[in-house]
Amino acid sequence: MQCKHTLKIGALCVLCPGMILSAEEWALPFDIEEVMQEGSRLMEEYTWDESAVPAEFHGLLSAITRNLQSYDLVDLAWIRPEAEAMLTALQASPWGEPYASWLLQRMDYLDMAHAVLRSYFKTQEPLRPARTGDALLTAPDRSPPAALRVPPEDKPVMQKPARNPVNWDRKLATRAKPARADALVAQLKPIFIEEGIPPELIWLAEVESTFNPQAQSPVGAKGLFQFMPATAQQYGLKLAPVDERTDPGKSARAAARYLKYLHRKFDSWPLALAAYNAGEGRVGRLLRTHQARSFEDIVDYLPAETQMYVPKVLATIRLREGAELASYLRPRKMHAINPKIRLLNQLARAFDMHFAFNMRSVCFHRLDA
Repeated sequence: MQCKHTLKIGALCVLCPGMILSAEEWALPFDIEEVMQEGSRLMEEYTWDESAVPAEFHGLLSAITRNLQSYDLVDLAWIRPEAEAMLTALQASPWGEPYASWLLQRMDYLDMAHAVLRSYFKTQEPLRPARTGDALLTAPDRSPPAALRVPPEDKPVMQKPARNPVNWDRKLATRAKPARADALVAQLKPIFIEEGIPPELIWLAEVESTFNPQAQSPVGAKGLFQFMPATAQQYGLKLAPVDERTDPGKSARAAARYLKYLHRKFDSWPLALAAYNAGEGRVGRLLRTHQARSFEDIVDYLPAETQMYVPKVLATIRLREGAELASYLRPRKMHAINPKIRLLNQLARAFDMHFAFNMRSVCFHRLDA
């Protein structure tokens, strides 16, 4: 009997890739799905396509990517001079525009970290001597000194200004819209409306990609909404022969469905946005570990970029739409049956009915997204 059920599980997994049983059903002490998601995210996060970038930039782009994942504002501020030089080089190069569109938005986090730390240390001077010339396009030769490290007990208070909504409103107040924004917003808002989520969330594309459909991160995220390959495929985007992440309409629909899924899972737009940036597995684990229910409850345990990402998205929506995202109703229910759900219904008739029905119940929430 055990062998028979094992074969059925295998058949279902082959026919429905990405379907993973939850830990609750198997009574395991951890969530298998979140472990798989986190492993996939880490593999993608720290592995990037070096062939697309000239060799002399590899070290610095790796350092910028690594520091953006830090939990310490000092690491973000420390890499800021080199990131500024890299942005200038990318904007001037024929191959660099996709990466420049990605880095331009991340500079906000480095700038905010630098400003917060200067205020904390009560200085108007840069946090370290600036390098010059070609040296600026290489990774810093050392880590931040101990004198710049904030005591752990002071970090929560020190980092609060970096995620203060007023500070983000002030920082973005005079920012012009990206060149492509008006045309793409008009084209893509109806897609978000069709999918039943606030159309104002379309401005997530400004924060992710500067509204450049070709935008690309060093680790392989691509398009208006910076989908990593695995998530893109999960939400129906093909990577070949044409990468559909660069198709504005298709990527917008995938983003809307992913955001809807995240909101249904966490019942909070700030938590959904945090999960979009840092990974749903990480956010779910922090909520359980700290018995928390809100973004504010777990914000101190998130990467520094994510701590600032959520208020930046909300501030961008306020700037562009004059609206608060928190005021919107929950997403509507899906208006169509996911093809994978339909496939499970067909499998139920082919396999033992009771077993297949139980399997469908376990993974229904995972496939209906």
